[in-house]
Amino acid sequence: MREDLPLWKRTIVCHAPKGALGPKTDVILSRLGYRMLLPETFSALQAENPDLKNDLFLVDERRMDEVVDSSAAGEGESTPIVLLTGKHGVSHSDTRIVGAVKRPAGLHDLYRLLQQIFEDKPRSTPRVPTQLRVRCELGDRNWDGRVLSLSENGCLVRSPQVIALGQKIQIEFTLPETGSIRLQAEAAYQLLPDIGLVFNGVAPGHRETLERFVTNSILAA
Repeated sequence: MREDLPLWKRTIVCHAPKGALGPKTDVILSRLGYRMLLPETFSALQAENPDLKNDLFLVDERRMDEVVDSSAAGEGESTPIVLLTGKHGVSHSDTRIVGAVKRPAGLHDLYRLLQQIFEDKPRSTPRVPTQLRVRCELGDRNWDGRVLSLSENGCLVRSPQVIALGQKIQIEFTLPETGSIRLQAEAAYQLLPDIGLVFNGVAPGHRETLERFVTNSILAA
């Protein structure tokens, strides 16, 4: 592949009007490595960089004919398609369709689906790097550590104290412009020397706060 090709993980050609996606969904997905391009933009880039490939079509079902036409012309004959649909889901028989998301498609629904399609070890939600001080509590013990990365479902923690796999602890950390959040978490995996925690029973208000923090962090990167 030529060295001057754009650097991103996946290229997605989007046949959909702006209102078919949630606010800033395309921008945030691009920041996460899923570069979303309009068909004309992709064609222009491909003319300059013939090695550039489309990894996925993201298509509003009402514009499916555009992708059918491109297939008839020999373009994207086997490229997978994700449809943006109404509540009914997939109603087309095209064998390239691998999934569907209800319009307007939000960041988390699309991200979860793209991870399932493309990644060997998919994540359900985006994760951002952090350096947050965290207070850990287990029984009558408490100590300080660091949250190294954070999503709405869990975090990666560097702890001076051993946290055994399967162990449940209370953690508390402070998000900028939000304040303190206290959660129960379970040690789910090790990424030596650190421990991955999954949050248990997150209240809707806390989940919205975590989601907002992650989204804003991605946009600010």
